[in-house]
Amino acid sequence: MKFVCDGMILSDAATTVSKACAAKPVNPIMECIKIKAENDGVILTAYDGEISIEKKVKAEILEEGELCVNGKTFADFIGKISMLEVSIASNEKGIVIRYADSESYMQALSAEDFPRFFSASTDGKEYFEISENELKTLISQIVFCCATDESRPILKGALLVAKNGKLEGSALDGFRMANSSCDIVGGSADMKIVCPARTLTEISRMLGDGDTLKIYADKNSLSVAVQDTVITSRLYAGEFVRKENIYPVDFVTKVSVKRAELIDSIERASVLIRGEKNSFIHFDIKMNKIVITANSEMGKVEETVGAELEGKELKIAMNGKFVLDAVKALNEEIVVLSFNTSISPFTLENAEDKRCQYLVLPVRTSSQQA
Repeated sequence: MKFVCDGMILSDAATTVSKACAAKPVNPIMECIKIKAENDGVILTAYDGEISIEKKVKAEILEEGELCVNGKTFADFIGKISMLEVSIASNEKGIVIRYADSESYMQALSAEDFPRFFSASTDGKEYFEISENELKTLISQIVFCCATDESRPILKGALLVAKNGKLEGSALDGFRMANSSCDIVGGSADMKIVCPARTLTEISRMLGDGDTLKIYADKNSLSVAVQDTVITSRLYAGEFVRKENIYPVDFVTKVSVKRAELIDSIERASVLIRGEKNSFIHFDIKMNKIVITANSEMGKVEETVGAELEGKELKIAMNGKFVLDAVKALNEEIVVLSFNTSISPFTLENAEDKRCQYLVLPVRTSSQQA
């Protein structure tokens, strides 16, 4: 194998692909990038058992071939010489990287040992077509609510349902739930999949601003291509939690508040409870205000935020981070919080655009009663 390539282009590709290298692999080949030189370009591929990222770059191919190198090391090294033209050639021990008047050597493994993964082919797969902007927004609104522990693996992903010209996304971690929707441009059929949160995050990172793209999927895998980058991922199997079984039908208390003021107040209150075992804040919702308090060994915060109340007054305790994450993900000047009792789930949403909504479980305290 031997090729010559622009350093900046190669560095960008290596950095992108290395995100799919396994962090703590049992087999060293799983932390590698496979480099394949053929025809008029070089294909870089990484796969960690769940997600693969493949990117093709233009290069002058002097000799075709393929091999594997440690992904993080290769990406870091090429990043240091990205302003130069790079020549890479293989020998019996590894690869020789030449740049300017210098050269370096890096160990390599045989490409024959690189794991085979699910096909990135779109043959036989259903798809939906969506604006990159719409998809990026939807992912940002739900992915932070995915679970991170292994107790219920399916909750480490987000439910995506494409139906009737809409894409609906849902995610939950057992303490909070996010739901958002957006329009889709088209598709071959209705689709219902559970995609790993990590895959959605990597897809979001490579999205642009104005184009549309197609998301292909079958019961086992998902594939999406953006320009010369292809992400292919396993999908989670199993039945996802139905939001219809969780969301309250009606509410007895609704309070409207300025988003910016609520964010500022919760952030200040959260300073004193940072690192505390009981890191929660209290809302005392009254006719024209919310009194927000937080107590810890460090001190106490008590702030008043103006609000408009519809229904009953209420006192409730909650995880400040969960509420803050949700309010920051909303985007209107006024947000609405809806409650029933001090121990039942409550929701947060924009005052006008209801496509995005969050459900949060309150914190039970000894002084609260249903």
